[in-house]
Amino acid sequence: MGMSNLTRLPEFILLGLSSRPEDQKPLFALFLIMYLVTLMGNLLIILAIRSDPQLQNPMYFFLSILSFADICYTTVIVPKMLVNFLSEKKTISYAECLVQMYFFLVFGNMDSYLLAAMAIDRYVAICNPLHYVPVMNHGHCMLLLAFSTAFSCLHSLLHVLLVNRLTFCASNVIHHFFCDVNPVLKLACSSTSVNEVVAMTEGLVSVMAPFVCIVISYLRILIVVLKIPSAAG
Repeated sequence: MGMSNLTRLPEFILLGLSSRPEDQKPLFALFLIMYLVTLMGNLLIILAIRSDPQLQNPMYFFLSILSFADICYTTVIVPKMLVNFLSEKKTISYAECLVQMYFFLVFGNMDSYLLAAMAIDRYVAICNPLHYVPVMNHGHCMLLLAFSTAFSCLHSLLHVLLVNRLTFCASNVIHHFFCDVNPVLKLACSSTSVNEVVAMTEGLVSVMAPFVCIVISYLRILIVVLKIPSAAG
């Protein structure tokens, strides 16, 4: 087999949640209902925020963007999974796999950074209420959103490009229900050491940064609240 055939598999096979034929239709119905509920719930949140003038503040601005990101996050995975439940040939093309991996990472990271932005908003509102309006103005909110989006896109692009440089051979069966990074790396014939180093450094930082921001923000909020006299608190 030539190196070009090793490098570019035409498609992968997604094993999914179960290989038993009798499980496919019940799983299809279950995930279809969950997907529709997720879509409707998040759409209602967005419509409620957009239609109510009293909810036009930074907290609800980030909440509406978070709901949109959640819709995109589930849409990246679930529709393809639903098709595979009803299909005998549970395949995904190489290009489609990388696209799914990219947007899964993008919207997953966006969720984390939007939650961190919401934690910052609550910290400023509670700990520095007199400075809340100038600090959390529309321009600063848009900067936080732009940073969350840009960093998520660059983070995802880095990991997808590193996967794309790998050589694949032998098995093309992904032991998962979508193209996640780790299951795809297990199929690589070439060294994945660079991927692993990046995942343990840049990947860990991208996960821990919003987590640390959330923890510190709410710890500061807790400290401020505990200092308030009991009745007022």
